[in-house]
Amino acid sequence: MTRLLAMLAAIVGLVGPVEARSLDAIRSLGQLGLCAHPNSLPFASKAGDPPGFQVEMGQALARELGVALRLDWIITMYQLRAAGCDVVMDVIADPEAQGETRLKTTRPYYHSGVALAVPAASKLTSFAGLDRTTKVGVQVGSVAAMLISQRHVPTSTFGFEIDSLDALANHEIDAAAVTPANAAYYNQTHPDKAVRLVAPDDSEASLTWNVAIGMVRPDEALREAVEASLARLRADGTVERIYSRYGIVLQAPK
Repeated sequence: MTRLLAMLAAIVGLVGPVEARSLDAIRSLGQLGLCAHPNSLPFASKAGDPPGFQVEMGQALARELGVALRLDWIITMYQLRAAGCDVVMDVIADPEAQGETRLKTTRPYYHSGVALAVPAASKLTSFAGLDRTTKVGVQVGSVAAMLISQRHVPTSTFGFEIDSLDALANHEIDAAAVTPANAAYYNQTHPDKAVRLVAPDDSEASLTWNVAIGMVRPDEALREAVEASLARLRADGTVERIYSRYGIVLQAPK
């Protein structure tokens, strides 16, 4: 899980029950609120150059609903309580995750997980190839860190995935456990240090997931409107175009 997904799961999960926000209320205000981290490219960036695919997705969704997008920048759990946002992008579409976060989700629209970034010349082709001779960069406190350590594979912990990718490029580690989105964007922004991606291991359920749009407190009309809007954005290629601007090729949900 990326730092953004983990943060949002923890934040939203600690928020108590609140009244549902209706589609009529959003249209009356003329705004759809999106919660995002201000410094988490390729996901989102307050600097806005580029804005991140979550912001671009929010803008497209707001247009479909006939309103403007309001960005609610959050870093800590306390900020979400005051932010009053309506949607969160790139939510894990899993019943257990939904229970923890209290988010209502759309149907999943792509598949992701934890992949292995390796040097172009590496002989690694799967998670099964990791052994005591391969040091893997992992995000501190992540599920990947726990599972890889349980296999007695040496790890090096990092606060952010970009740090592990830089360590990989500097030959400090043999592989980095990262999301495909972060690896793809790293390759786009560091063409001279491009890594090869070993796809997420679908045999390990904890390391793969489908992704959806999360709604913080929708009424039924809003749920239906967001679902229908996402379907249109997928059908006309908007979703794929947004992610492709960050070097990301979406995989179909599984």
